[in-house]
Order: sequence, then structure tokens, then C-alpha cells
Amino acid sequence: MNNAIYHFRKPVNETVVNYYRFDSEEYRKLQDALKQIESNKIEIPLIIDGKEIYTGNTGVVTMPHRHQHILAVYHKASSQHVLMAIEAANKAKQAWMELSWVERASIFQKAAELISKRYRYLLNAATMHGQGKNAYQAEIDAACEVIDYLRFNNYFASKIYSEQPLGNDEVINRVEYRPLEGFIYTISPFNFTAIAANLNTSVALMGNTVVWKPSTTALLSNYYLMKILKEAGLPDGVINFIPGAGSEISHIVLSHSDFAGIHFTGSTHTFKSLWRQISEHLDTYKSYPKIVGETGGKDFVFVHNSANVDEVVAALVRGAFEYQGQKCSAASRAYIPQSLWKSIKEKLIDELATVKMGDVSDFTNFMNAVIDQEAFNRIMRYINIARNSTEATILFGGNGNNTTGYFIEPTIVQVSNPHFVTMEEEIFGPVLSIFVYPDDKFEETLHLCDKTSPYGLTGSIFANDRYAFVKACRILRFAAGNLYYNDKPTGAMVGQQPFGGSRGSGTNDKAGSHLNLLRWTNPRTIKETLLPVKDYRYY
Repeated sequence: MNNAIYHFRKPVNETVVNYYRFDSEEYRKLQDALKQIESNKIEIPLIIDGKEIYTGNTGVVTMPHRHQHILAVYHKASSQHVLMAIEAANKAKQAWMELSWVERASIFQKAAELISKRYRYLLNAATMHGQGKNAYQAEIDAACEVIDYLRFNNYFASKIYSEQPLGNDEVINRVEYRPLEGFIYTISPFNFTAIAANLNTSVALMGNTVVWKPSTTALLSNYYLMKILKEAGLPDGVINFIPGAGSEISHIVLSHSDFAGIHFTGSTHTFKSLWRQISEHLDTYKSYPKIVGETGGKDFVFVHNSANVDEVVAALVRGAFEYQGQKCSAASRAYIPQSLWKSIKEKLIDELATVKMGDVSDFTNFMNAVIDQEAFNRIMRYINIARNSTEATILFGGNGNNTTGYFIEPTIVQVSNPHFVTMEEEIFGPVLSIFVYPDDKFEETLHLCDKTSPYGLTGSIFANDRYAFVKACRILRFAAGNLYYNDKPTGAMVGQQPFGGSRGSGTNDKAGSHLNLLRWTNPRTIKETLLPVKDYRYY
């Protein structure tokens, strides 16, 4: 028996590979992986208790930028398969939770190495073709952030397990960090391969077993991720992969007596619906479930008149239009002082005119296609509302074309009404709405920003006046769970900026830190009295 007390060293964030030297080996390897993904149509099964299951009820995975190109055929779970996945998770639970946490962590440490050294290009290419990301966005997500979650979570877990209560000469006090009693249900989104990785592995690291419902529009990368975890040594039944209709799967999972918690990233509407279903079944469960969710955002960039114009413009272009604005943290509304507006407007339009949009295989394209037809229709509906309103003016873009792929131009909307629909509602696409305010209404407009949106995820403040920072930070205290000074509101890094927001943006359990891992524990305090009393009397 190994009785060593092991601590994982504090990691450093994975280095981002540069694919923009077109004569480099990294460029060649990624292009080769893209060609491999493009030319080999695969079949994606369910994976339950480690076994691949082909149900015969199938759907297809297509490229957002070439929607007639089928990348994979996937099999959908039936109600029977959902129950099988729950049974497999329950069966695997005892052995998995009794395994030393170091042994569990070692599996995820190996998975990080496999992705870093062996499967980096494959996972990036699957994310690019399957989810419509350019090379840089895929690299920081499917490679670097996935690896960071795996490594940093091991480090955070070692800190959690080391945290123990005080004692004295008469007693020994300790805390056992048990997993939750039952299985965890994870629902992952299309937009980040890293989120899919973290939703599942953070839960499993702490001794829980999982039923995973992946997004249909991220199935390619998620399937490869599941295969990598299996290669790293993940035991059968610890994570069970069941593509299919979310509503049908959730109905069965959330009514099961062994349901112990949900780890969710997706829309606010869906999360509220799931929460209501959970509340309807409270009498069924053995314990109160842990409900952890990161949902929508209507993220802001607030500019003070002391800000640098070039810095603001760069942040607006990147923050609003990287990955076509399909980030819950994307800059979606901006408040610009009148004195800077002319300069910002001119430079912003000039910069957007240089933005290239097209196929992910061309690395000079800054923007690509939005994820699917439903997203295309939703985003274009908001653009057309602005186009037909007297309270809004489209300053740039506003056009979409779904003939070959789901392409929408980067779009700037200037509004005269700060409560116009595109300033308040989440669009989840390449649309940035701007309200220009009088310089002397800085504080008043901060309050307006705070009260405009039901969300509270991310936001940016641009200024070179420290008093302006302090005032904005205080007024916007609950408007953003991740607040940035002189930077875009996207790009939180594991271990550096723990991610999450409140209000309509979720439960703010801070992925990328120890705080999220604590949610997947059920602590038990154990007190041992060394010399118990033998008489009840005090004297």
C-alpha cells in the first residue's frame, strides 16, 4: 500500500501554438488533421459502461461553413439507453469513489498529456470543422483550455483534500470529502470543447460518476474527447456518453431517485426549465441535488472619456466578433462617451472592413460561420429588427448568406434608445450594439448599464482614470462575475480568472478554480475523542 502524501505541483497554463507561420511544422500538422477530418466520415456511437452502442436512430454532424458536408453520422439514445447509462454510473460509483484521489487524478493528468503531445491537432481540427472555429480559437479552447482544466483541477483537488479542521490534544478532527450520493448529469454546449471536458472531468475527479448529454453541434470533438479519456485509463461507467434529444434525456434523468446534481452550460431558458423539473421531483431524491449552471450573458464594454481609442477598438473587434460572437462572454453592448465616439466609430469601421470571413481551413479568415440554421435565423431576426427600427442604425454589416455556410457579417448597431431590444436580449452572434452617452452622464450611464440586462456574466471598463475605475467597479458590482479593466470581456484563463456570473447568468460557481470542485463534494466531519468522559456530571 502506498501511504505517500502526494501533491500535484502548481501547473502553468499550456503554451498556445502559433499556426500563422505557414511554413511551420505546426501549420502543416493542423492542415493534415483538417484534411483527415474532412475526408473521413465517421460513425459516433453512444458509450455506456465503456461499450459502444449503435442504436440505428441516427442524425448527422455537418460543417457550419459547408453545411452540405457531412462529417459524421451519430446515434441517438432512447429512454432505454438513458436508464442503461444511469445504471452504469451507479454500478461504477463504489469502486471509483473508493479509488485514491491521486489515482483518479493520474488518469486526467495522462489525458492532458495525450492532448498536448499526441491528439492536439486532431482535437483542434474536429473543433474547427465541427464547431466552426478558426485555428487560434480552436487552439486556445480544444487544446490549451482543456489541458489547463485537467491539470489545474488536479492541483486544486490536492489543496481541497489537504484542507482540514483544527484539533487539540484531546481530539482528532478531520473532514472526508465524499462525492455526492448518486450520479451527476452533465449537459455541455456547442461553443467550447473545453467546457465539455470540464463539466465531466471536474465532477469525476471528486469521485462522482456521470451521465453526459453532449451538444449535437459539438459531437465530433466531444466524441474524440471521450475516446481520449478512455485511452487515458478512465474506467468503464465513470462517464457515460449519450447523444440525443435533450428534453427526452432530461425527463428520465431528472425523475430518477439517484439523481444527485447537474453540471450545466447552456441557455438561461433551458437552465430555468431544468431547475423547475428538479423542484418538481424533490420528494423523489435521496438528497437535495447540487445545481450548478453557467448560462447566458449580455456582456458590456463601458468606455470612459480617458480611455485609449486604439485599445477600445481592438477590444470591441475581438470581444464581439471572435468566434462570431458565439461566446457567453462576448461583447454584445457598448457604452461610448460622446467625446470619443467619432474617433472610435471611424477606426472601428475601418478595422471591420479588413476582417476576412470564410472557411476554417483558410487561417487568414478571422471569422467563420455561425453554428447552424437555427442560430442563423435567430441572429438575422435581431438584425432585421434593428434595420426596420427608427431607434437603431446599422453602421456596418447586417448581411447574411446561408447558401453554402451560415455566414453573417460582423454587424454594428448604433441605438438611440439604451433599452432597445439588441441592448437587452442575448443574441449570441456577431452583433454589437452601441449607445453613445454624454460625457457628463458617466455615473448615470453606469447605473443604466447595471439595470439594462438581466444577466451578470462579464464586462469591461476602459479608462486611464483610476477614480473612474473605482466608481465603475462599485456601481457595476453585481453586473459582471468577471470584470476586466482595459481588456475585452472574453478569454478567462483557468487558474487566473475563475469564470462565472450570477443574476440570469448562472450560479457563479467559478469554473477554473477550487470553488467549482467543492460543489461536487459532500463533506463529512469525523471527530475522534481520545479520552472520552466517563461521568455526565460537570463537577
